[in-house]
Amino acid sequence: MIDSFIAEKELDDIDRLLLKTIQSNASLSNVELAKKVNLSPPATHGRMRRLEQEGYIKNYVTILNREKLGFDLLCFIYVKTSIHQTVQLEAFEAAIVAMPEVLECHHITGEYDFLLKVVLKDSSDLKNFIGNKLSSHGSISGIQTSLSYEEVKSTTALPLK
Repeated sequence: MIDSFIAEKELDDIDRLLLKTIQSNASLSNVELAKKVNLSPPATHGRMRRLEQEGYIKNYVTILNREKLGFDLLCFIYVKTSIHQTVQLEAFEAAIVAMPEVLECHHITGEYDFLLKVVLKDSSDLKNFIGNKLSSHGSISGIQTSLSYEEVKSTTALPLK
């Protein structure tokens, strides 16, 4: 078990370059990454391990082509609830987290309480998702759905300098 307290070192230019590089291609080997940042492989490995331990790197993932896999609908669904108790809120959030179609869920301010980013195969899936999955939660008092016509920009990369 890693200590809950790890002394964090301030990020330097090489740390930021490492993070920026792996954001665009996390599949680079340690040797390839070392060449890109002009460090030795052992020094690169040590820095990467430290960045992971300090929590700068949360996870390594592969981003799939949703359209190639048949997920033609990208939807943004605004959800208004009548939840006033913490226990109900936690149960609702747990139900949303368990839905594989939901890529992102944000608890937001304004007229609606949650914004969901959802991928579905077609309009039949959308009808089922809203009519059965979301609406099965009695605490929902309003739903507004927007479909994305075109994904102009999609990135997971943070704007590191």
